[in-house]
Amino acid sequence: MRIGLPIKVVIIIALIGLSIWTFMRYSVKLGLDLQGGVHLVFEAQDTPEIKVTGDVLNRVQAIIDSRVNQLGITEPVIQREGERRLVVELPGYQKDPQSAIDLIGKTALLEFKDTGTKYVEEGTKLTDAPTILTGADLKDARVRYDQYGRPVVEVEFNPKGAKIFAEFTRNNIGKYLAITLDGVVISCPVIRSEIPDGKGQIEGNFTLASATQLAVLLRAGALPVPLQLVEMKRVGPTLGKDTIDASIRAGIIAVILVMLFMVIYYRFPGVIADISLITYVALLAGLVSALRATLTLPGIAALIMSVGMAVDGNVIIFERVKEELRKGKSLMSSIDAGFKRSYAPILDSQITTLIASAVLFYFGTGPVRGFAVMLALGTIISLFTAITVTQILFQLFERLRIIKSAKMFGV
Repeated sequence: MRIGLPIKVVIIIALIGLSIWTFMRYSVKLGLDLQGGVHLVFEAQDTPEIKVTGDVLNRVQAIIDSRVNQLGITEPVIQREGERRLVVELPGYQKDPQSAIDLIGKTALLEFKDTGTKYVEEGTKLTDAPTILTGADLKDARVRYDQYGRPVVEVEFNPKGAKIFAEFTRNNIGKYLAITLDGVVISCPVIRSEIPDGKGQIEGNFTLASATQLAVLLRAGALPVPLQLVEMKRVGPTLGKDTIDASIRAGIIAVILVMLFMVIYYRFPGVIADISLITYVALLAGLVSALRATLTLPGIAALIMSVGMAVDGNVIIFERVKEELRKGKSLMSSIDAGFKRSYAPILDSQITTLIASAVLFYFGTGPVRGFAVMLALGTIISLFTAITVTQILFQLFERLRIIKSAKMFGV
């Protein structure tokens, strides 16, 4: 079923309105280079059981990456330095570096210990009680609220752990089960009945933040070796507020100059290109906000590049239309032929850019990935505005009889 022109126009207007609302509703996140953060260096330590090797450090890096990503921290930098060290940079943590250290540096070895009839207070170091289960037996961990509205961590064991847990609780009703994290008791509940479904709760003096962090640590798993913090420093933004504001002003001026050039050189089609460019900016801003993407200096560079590609698409189309007009074809025939002849070169250039973005994202890390994501988003939207939006605008203005002659193309 073909969609009529009025419906197409309404859809474009709705997309622009939704994009503007999204941009105003959700603020754009800034990366480490724009808002600052914390720079941490950890060194992996040998244990009697495990020596630090390349494979061990890779496992540590993967676990830290999982912890950071589960908290929604965007554009983190987690990379190896030498044979034992990991460098971690987190945006937005310059005011509270200790929370970042706690998140990353904890071994997070969860153990369920049999203390029999002895209750052990929270915060006590417990090493002599036999271990029944560990965090390796967990399937999931989530934050929930108990009947009093207090945050707790609900854990679910894997099939093997659930079987052991059910048998232990069945045989030890009325006794205590101490739950420790890195050897320190965080909860010591009494077993009141058998728990056959493999689910339990870790209760303690949790805030929502501490319960969330514990759940993240448990889901990501324990580090195979302990980490020692060897360097910590707060990182200020690479650009100050005045410099960022100046960059934004420069970008706006550049867009205005491009729009003026398009009008002067292409006349009325230049106006159409400008409307298409404004649509591009609105859609891109809305999409970046909706995806909660993080804006960094490389990301800004990618967005500026994609603006150029959006204009390039219109330039190709207009030049093809002018070529058709010079052959003596009618106005609408020239416009239709110009668009058809433009599809292939525009698609070729945009697909090439998307392939390059995919390669950068796959092999890159941190800022390089940010550049690749922004470039890909800008490329996709510029492809939509250069072909679809521009063509709809031509059809609309032709139906309104605003486009009347080849002179409007400067021919």
